[in-house]
Amino acid sequence: MVPAFLQPGLSILLNDRMSGKGQTRGPGSTASMEPLAIARLETMTPSTHRISPSSPARLAAAAAIADAVLILVFAAVGRDAHQRGDVVAGVLLTAWPFLAGAALGWLAARAWRNPLSVRWTGLAVWIGAVGGGMVLRLLTGQTVVLPFIIVALLSLGLLLVGWRLAWAGVRRLRSA
Repeated sequence: MVPAFLQPGLSILLNDRMSGKGQTRGPGSTASMEPLAIARLETMTPSTHRISPSSPARLAAAAAIADAVLILVFAAVGRDAHQRGDVVAGVLLTAWPFLAGAALGWLAARAWRNPLSVRWTGLAVWIGAVGGGMVLRLLTGQTVVLPFIIVALLSLGLLLVGWRLAWAGVRRLRSA
């Protein structure tokens, strides 16, 4: 059975072979090439059926991954600044309330509709991460003190809103 992405090229190849087209003699001619080699060449041509890299689903997924990675960076830097051990589990333990809060911010803002928006998505994810994160930390007995709230507010604001501002700036420069 021939894979779907090979069928258009293979059918053209077989039709040309059956009709006698492209059967010039000499080195490099299609007549001297094996059908399998031509089929391999067809797999190298770009398909028009692929999803574009800027599709809304991919864009939303990339933005959500960027938010999650930046929250993990925030947690890792914070743990490193306080010289805490148990790196991976510790970072996840510190980050999970902020990740959950950011997810709530994504849901509240319906961020998948416009994941690069600074005003709607960026602010909602930031406030969700900080507000939700602090509430969850408080409910689970983790430390919540004013200096930590201020540091989280500033750091996560810089990270979660900042990358969207930078992206908007790059897009504005490209369009100018």
